[in-house]
Amino acid sequence: MARVALICQLIIATTKGKFTNQYVLSVDEKTGIQALERLEGKAPKSKGLHRRKEFEYTRNGTTCLIAAFDVAQGKIANQLINPTRTEKDFCDFIQQTVELYSTEDEIIFLADQLNTHLSESLVIYIAKLINFEGDLGKKGHKGILKNRNSRKDFLENPAHRVRFVYTPKHCSWLNPIENWFAKLQRHIIKNGNFPSVEELENKIKEYIDYYNKCLFKPLNWKFKGFSVDKPLLNFKVSIT
Repeated sequence: MARVALICQLIIATTKGKFTNQYVLSVDEKTGIQALERLEGKAPKSKGLHRRKEFEYTRNGTTCLIAAFDVAQGKIANQLINPTRTEKDFCDFIQQTVELYSTEDEIIFLADQLNTHLSESLVIYIAKLINFEGDLGKKGHKGILKNRNSRKDFLENPAHRVRFVYTPKHCSWLNPIENWFAKLQRHIIKNGNFPSVEELENKIKEYIDYYNKCLFKPLNWKFKGFSVDKPLLNFKVSIT
């Protein structure tokens, strides 16, 4: 409950402009996005012989989108469209995103607890970024790199200029980018017709550009955390 409240406080504070030189970025991956080519055929004569989409489709491959959502602005701050979403892919993406901001800025990444979000590579990168002079240890044996929990503690350290705040397990709905992924699914992917992965990726890029220019809206985040006095069903998150 405390972690849920902390995340809600961060989201509400940044949407109300309470942070100076501090940015809250919601990050995650949308994996296995399929380039489906919808088959077309003619309607029967009784229906006018017009062309219509059939239920059948051809699979033309998949791609993966890693994205960072600027919570204060309601825009996509950075994206990486790639065939894979490995530990290296995610770490490289975080590095590219950090480089978009001034070295004077503080950055908080909201993320779930996927293994690639708690990786050795990420700890090493953050340590180098903040000029950490201590011993990181060895993965699987000792120190900060020993296991997921030790790496998580380091990555969440509030003293770091760039840090992570991880959502509790089974609480992906707390991560604002999930709402944006749902919009991408509805607007582009669900009824899209993609003869190739390249065309699918181009459509996603075009949508992100269009969204950032025309469709973005600030979050209206009202949920402040759970209360022991009220049942779960009474809480709602409103995003406009």
